[in-house]
Amino acid sequence: MAEGATAAHYERLAGTYDLNWTYSDAFVEWMAGEIVDSLSLTADDRIADVGCGTGLYTRRVLRLVRPRTPVLCVDPSAAMLKQLSADSGLRPIRASAEEIAGVGGTTVPPVIPPGSLDALVIKEAIHHVALADRPRTIAGLARTLDSFGRLLIVMLPTRIEYPLFAAAMARFEELQPDPADIADQMRAAGLSVQVTYREFALRIPKSRYLEMVGSRYMSLLSMFDDAEIAAGVAEIDAAHAESVLSFHDRFAFVLGGRGRSTS
Repeated sequence: MAEGATAAHYERLAGTYDLNWTYSDAFVEWMAGEIVDSLSLTADDRIADVGCGTGLYTRRVLRLVRPRTPVLCVDPSAAMLKQLSADSGLRPIRASAEEIAGVGGTTVPPVIPPGSLDALVIKEAIHHVALADRPRTIAGLARTLDSFGRLLIVMLPTRIEYPLFAAAMARFEELQPDPADIADQMRAAGLSVQVTYREFALRIPKSRYLEMVGSRYMSLLSMFDDAEIAAGVAEIDAAHAESVLSFHDRFAFVLGGRGRSTS
């Protein structure tokens, strides 16, 4: 997860990551609420957020649920984890999803022992796991769940409405995993699986969105050099005469459960 250019992207972006979303606290609150609702989280649950980044969503989940044990905030980026608030309800763990799952010959001790979690969420991070490693990583993460544990993978579908430039959109569609494939891998790991789609209507000032693209707010954009990003920003600007961009942000919620049906 988050190797090479992607890891460098998150290290560079860490200090300003949350600023990209301050225009829409409503979206962040909505997403946190959808995660809580999908996982049916309670104060008794032992929870992990794998690929938590700065804890932008984790902090809100913490506030909504108030779990009795600290939420495990797992991320391979030290710079991202440094942005976590000093809250006793959050426990940072510097590790990748693969390391947590015991994939790739890692020698990292199992900081999340098998059967020790009630709920685990991965939001928009599964695409950072190499294609060949995804089945084993998902299986390894599933092993951290107790007999009634739930694993939620939140991800973008293979087609999105974002007003990106054409080359970025083509790259996204080439690389984005299919939620149906992720669901199949979760079933192979012994989980009962349900896939639902949830969406949020976004309205972003075009000037702000162009700044976000220019700062490579999506890891996808780290694949383009400065000249390509500048050209992409100009392409978006020319394609949209409106001052406010409106589009739907749609997500697949792939929910797997042990011991009972998720449907």
